[in-house]
Amino acid sequence: MQIILMIPMLLFAIIAHEVAHGYVAYRCGDPTAKQAGRLTFNPLPHIDVFGSILVPLILIVSGSPWLIGWAKPVPINPSYFRNPSRDHLYVSLAGVCTNLLLAVACTILLGGIVRITGITDGAIILMLNYGIMINVILAVFNMLPIPPLDGSWVLYHLLPPNLAQSYRRLFPYGFIILMVLLITDVLYIMITPLYMMIRQFLDAILQFML
Repeated sequence: MQIILMIPMLLFAIIAHEVAHGYVAYRCGDPTAKQAGRLTFNPLPHIDVFGSILVPLILIVSGSPWLIGWAKPVPINPSYFRNPSRDHLYVSLAGVCTNLLLAVACTILLGGIVRITGITDGAIILMLNYGIMINVILAVFNMLPIPPLDGSWVLYHLLPPNLAQSYRRLFPYGFIILMVLLITDVLYIMITPLYMMIRQFLDAILQFML
């Protein structure tokens, strides 16, 4: 039951994340994602067998406190951008902002249902709670300045040119670094403080509604 309720929320969160990247890129002049058919909420073009299915299932079955996953990256061609540095920064932030907005939306919807109906359990309540948790985790996870996460591109575009080029040399090793941090639980330690801060803010919204 936990898997049945979690997986749809995770898939929607990671697909919305990628669609946001593609849509903002399109608005900035890059038609690549649109031409590739990636500006859609149909899960089939976005599913990555490893990141969208295997990793989440392994984390759920192993009892991990975190549920992390990813979809196929939306193709982006910065050469189309009208202002490459600024627009690439916007595109990088789009996914994180979308997950945070979805977490807020789930919180408001949860508060509205509880306030109107008085129901505090059941499948819908659990799914909305999972929606809050998953979207906050994905937002915080993607904020990390570790390639190929969105935070790495944000940091790259904010650094002075000489430091940015030095930092860029880490990009080929980013996935290895990420896996090592995940396996050693260092990733859990890095994510927890910001996750808890955002959850406290959302809990305050929920309590205000109730």
